[in-house]
Amino acid sequence: MPNKSLEHLEYNQFRLFLEQHSGIVLGENKQYLVRSRLAPLMGKYNLPSLSDVVRHSMKPAARQLRIEVIDAMTTNETLWFRDNYPFELLQNHLLPQYMRLGRPLKIWSAACSSGQEPYSLAMSVLEYQQKSLSRLPFNCDILATDLSPTMLEKSKLGVYDNLALGRGLSESRKQRFFDPVTDRAELALAAGGSRFQSSSNTGKMAIKEAVKRMVNFRAHNLLDNYSLLGKFDIIFCRNVLIYFSPESKQKILRQFATVLNSKGILFLGASESISGLSEEFSMVRCHPGIYYQKRY
Repeated sequence: MPNKSLEHLEYNQFRLFLEQHSGIVLGENKQYLVRSRLAPLMGKYNLPSLSDVVRHSMKPAARQLRIEVIDAMTTNETLWFRDNYPFELLQNHLLPQYMRLGRPLKIWSAACSSGQEPYSLAMSVLEYQQKSLSRLPFNCDILATDLSPTMLEKSKLGVYDNLALGRGLSESRKQRFFDPVTDRAELALAAGGSRFQSSSNTGKMAIKEAVKRMVNFRAHNLLDNYSLLGKFDIIFCRNVLIYFSPESKQKILRQFATVLNSKGILFLGASESISGLSEEFSMVRCHPGIYYQKRY
């Protein structure tokens, strides 16, 4: 029987390895999470124990296993229109202001996971465009980044099952912004003819091309340099910083400030705070919720 146990020393070594390569900080008693996330790799790589998976992943020569281990440990589920208020603020308060830019609005969804956040942003912009009485042209470019190749592949595909569609997505938005995937051929076509297949009754829906066209996906580690990403008016990095050490949080916030335009806006998770971590942002209280604005 495969051995899924992990010695305390091995676990601590793996914690350090994961933080160095992804910034993610595992708690002292999260061995169960490592077991659940990495156990499938034992069979895939024909390794007899979880210890072997961990040890091999930390070897420079085992590049593909290392990628898959980090991918598995940094993959998180997310929701459509999470907490609602950031998207309401965007539609009701921010987009009317940014219409006067005279250029496309630039938004970055950092650590986008399986794509719900950037696609929610795109849907919010499309809804605003429809209901706006102004005839002024208004465009929006959304960059979505993630460390996980698996999540980026899923996000680009834009196909979701009923469980994912039920997590924060209203029936009206589902009808407006998604098409049902009715057979195996459609699902394979959505995946570019790749390995994604299903039975005739797929139970899945694909996000419409008008939404997909607004979002550009690319790989990026939040601990890396941001200079090639461009400049942004708004950054969404919600429920992400909680996984980083204080030192990494400070570094990320400092780099966010460098790529935000003057008076640019940063949205964090509802339970996240930058108090004591950065002096480059002012907190703006709304009803409900808050966001952070670059001071200059």
